[in-house]
Amino acid sequence: MLIQEVVSNDAVSVSQGDSLRTVVSKMVLNNCASVTVVDDAHNLIGVVTIRDVMIPLYPEQGDYVHDSLGARDFEGMEEGYAKVLEKTAGDVMTANPVSVSTSDPVLKALSFMGLRNLRRIPVVDGSKLIGVVTIEAINGAMFIQHG
Repeated sequence: MLIQEVVSNDAVSVSQGDSLRTVVSKMVLNNCASVTVVDDAHNLIGVVTIRDVMIPLYPEQGDYVHDSLGARDFEGMEEGYAKVLEKTAGDVMTANPVSVSTSDPVLKALSFMGLRNLRRIPVVDGSKLIGVVTIEAINGAMFIQHG
């Protein structure tokens, strides 16, 4: 089975300069936990996940060592959320993310998902974003074909 049989062409995308406020808004409105980052020519240049948005709220590991009580000020961390939203997609994105093409076997995508703990992977034609493939889509299609 090939990626072209399970790809969803409705990838939610943002630009590198979009604020995380815009990114999170798109995530919430589209009920998704990641968005692709594309340039003006619709080339895939990165991915932003909800973890990329939330992790900056937490102190660095060294902060825990030097100030174990202050590093657990969760109310203070929450107040920092507005500041995180001022960052851009380019500030937090994973650049040059793993991707697959429509002619790749679905198990190639599934192997990337397993190795990198991913639930979805961008699908490209060359460097142009075509859509995304999800672990749920692969599972569903394989069940229909083999179950």
